[in-house]
Order: sequence, then C-alpha cells, then structure tokens
Amino acid sequence: MYVGTLSFDLLLGDVRSLKEKRSVVRPIVAELQRKYAVSAAEVDHMDLHRRAVIGLALVSGDAGHLSEVLDRCERLVAARPEVELLSVRRRFHGEDD
Repeated sequence: MYVGTLSFDLLLGDVRSLKEKRSVVRPIVAELQRKYAVSAAEVDHMDLHRRAVIGLALVSGDAGHLSEVLDRCERLVAARPEVELLSVRRRFHGEDD
C-alpha cells in the first residue's frame, strides 16, 4: 500500500473577502475530488482572504499510479488562472516506511 499527499500553498487573485475566497477554493477542491478520486480540503490560512492551503491524499496499491495521479493534480492546480501556486509539498509513504 502506498499513500501520497500534496499540499498547495496558494495566493488568490482579486479576492476581497472570505466569501469570495470560498468561491475560488471550493471549485478547485471539488474538481480534484471529482476528477481524481482524492480526498481534498482547505487545510490552512482559513482566516486570510488572499491565501489558502489545499491538502489532498490518495491511497493506491501501485506506486506508479499514485505518482501519476499526484502529478496530474499538481498540473490541474498550477493551471488555474485565478490562483498563483506559491509552493507544493509532496509526501510519499511506501511499504518500507
């Protein structure tokens, strides 16, 4: 069994309130969940309206598949024009851990 996690530190564009922030972050989280069957949520900077951290996790029996899905998730978030991807943190836990 392999477990992979990603955390995306995002700078949001022209957002002036927490309500506007939710309207940007929620569709990203929903698309990650729908397209790639990952567990995803906003996990940090909940009180800041121009910053967000989205975390996701995936479990797989195949390390190659896990890495491929995490790469696709990263590309999806990086391609969103309404956010700037400041950093990505990737963790990979395998059978040897």
